[in-house]
Amino acid sequence: MNIEKHDIHREFPEFKEEIRELKMNDGHFSRLFKEYHELDHEVIRIEEGVENTTDNYLEGLKLKRLKLKDELYSMLKSHAETA
Repeated sequence: MNIEKHDIHREFPEFKEEIRELKMNDGHFSRLFKEYHELDHEVIRIEEGVENTTDNYLEGLKLKRLKLKDELYSMLKSHAETA
């Protein structure tokens, strides 16, 4: 099974510089970025069968990951517009 990775750098390659800058200079962005990647790795481990859980738990993780991704995108877009 081919598991799709949802790495922020892959999801938003057009914001490469903004990601780097915000990770270094914005604590809130940095925390959300870290939380997103931890969730993404957990989802990948579950989908690969490394960890077992319920479908409801996995779907909850995916929803949380999506909300974080939306928030990170909003921050990146806002930062790019003000730069």
